[in-house]
Amino acid sequence: KRGEEMAYDILATSQTPALIVYLLDVSGSMSSSLQGKPRIEVVMEALSASLQQVVFRCTKGSQISPRYRIAMYAYSGEVYNILGDVLTIDKVANLGVPVLSTMGATATDLGFLEVEKLLSQELSHLENCPAPLVCHMTDGEYTGPDPEPVVRRIMAMGNSDGNVLVENIFISDNLLAEKIKDPFNWEGVTSDTRLRSEYAVKLRSMSSPLPEGYRVMMAESGYRITPGSYMMLPGISPELVQMGFVMSMSTPVAQ
Repeated sequence: KRGEEMAYDILATSQTPALIVYLLDVSGSMSSSLQGKPRIEVVMEALSASLQQVVFRCTKGSQISPRYRIAMYAYSGEVYNILGDVLTIDKVANLGVPVLSTMGATATDLGFLEVEKLLSQELSHLENCPAPLVCHMTDGEYTGPDPEPVVRRIMAMGNSDGNVLVENIFISDNLLAEKIKDPFNWEGVTSDTRLRSEYAVKLRSMSSPLPEGYRVMMAESGYRITPGSYMMLPGISPELVQMGFVMSMSTPVAQ
């Protein structure tokens, strides 16, 4: 089951949890300011708010249902496993989002190689689960080898639900030709969207099409992403960074 007929319709439940892998660029430029705060701080706050939203969605009474499993890596010149392991959403909720500091280079390829290694170990146990999703957040061009070959291999991996999904949140003004006035009415990046840099075009080619089930879940959160959009967002404001994290957690769930 590959290609256009992939449904991405397996629900995230405690028996069939969704695996989300966060890959966060913590290179030196992430310390520069975004609307008065260091970019890294904006990212951690948005991630924290989105995790809280997911915890709310997974809570019945006082129980948090482990419908999501989370892995988190940060990279600069090397890669750091932030959580130390793949943890269920209830454990991540208890830990809270860690404080990250910025440093050095942008070895994007090393980050994705680490993700590829994790997915190779995990996929055989995820046959009846939602297709895993990798959410990559970066603010600039890589300084090492081209990461696209690794990303292509990751996008070719999959299970009975569909291929692994790759989402990119690009914290840069140098992405869209037109300004986004209201994130909630923005229609998303499509094949026709005019992009302002070669790197933005490359990131689009490294982003999966947004599955319809995800789009419906995002509509329930008030977003108007159009069918045929890519899983790619310009994180040029805290609202858009958070929208990116909401997108990553929009796996259809059992009610």
